[in-house]
Amino acid sequence: MFEKITEQPSNHNDLDKASVKSLVAWINEEDKTVADAVNKALPNITNLIEAVVDKMRSGGRLFYIGAGTSGRLGVLDASEIPPTYGVPFGLVMGLIAGGEDAITKPIEMAEDSRTQGWKDLQAYHITANDIVIGLTASGTAPYVITALEKCKEQNIITGSVSCNPETPVSAVADYPVEVVVGPEFVTGSTRMKSGTAQKMVLNMISTVTMIQLGRVQGNQMVNMQLTNEKLIDRGVRMIMQNTALTNYEEAKQLLLEKGSVKKVIEAL
Repeated sequence: MFEKITEQPSNHNDLDKASVKSLVAWINEEDKTVADAVNKALPNITNLIEAVVDKMRSGGRLFYIGAGTSGRLGVLDASEIPPTYGVPFGLVMGLIAGGEDAITKPIEMAEDSRTQGWKDLQAYHITANDIVIGLTASGTAPYVITALEKCKEQNIITGSVSCNPETPVSAVADYPVEVVVGPEFVTGSTRMKSGTAQKMVLNMISTVTMIQLGRVQGNQMVNMQLTNEKLIDRGVRMIMQNTALTNYEEAKQLLLEKGSVKKVIEAL
């Protein structure tokens, strides 16, 4: 039977009467449990990632679709992939109930729409070549669930990430992931432990996928975009570590000419 553990009372009470020292200690105590909850979900996370890699190796795209904090985390993860791994914008996309405005402010009732999720996916001409991951901490957001249901009708592979056991979204996903972190520190505030858990899972999905797609060499992001001086400096040092070049300015000039660490290393 489906149970919303994310809505159960916090393990801590009288928060409004506690000291700052006690509050931060209690939050840290709760946060320590999140990694263990993610650990229990590793087999399902692995299965989901393998499905993502398979689709993307065949030329497909990855879509995250979520509501509230979950949706914002999906947008965040998707937006960081092009600069970090040098892949084209649009290969990994994050959609949120309420659209772009919902990234910075709540859009009333957006997650309750039973039609908008699929409309948002259709705007990107989604096909069975792609894969869609639904993000909803409670596992109950209609915007997400109905979008995955429509995907299933169109033979589009789906996954989900939620934080309750046996959630409705898991029932419609081909590769469900449930990270059960228990009651939130502030009762029902899933931006806390649930949000942390989802961020950890999204890190795994995108990072492992990019590694599997050849966007990492050794342990270095050799395809990163050179969007600021910090990244240029990092790139120069990578080149000097991986080639016989010892002159910083020469390595920097080559990097700016070629546009990526990988291209410089290959040229040398």
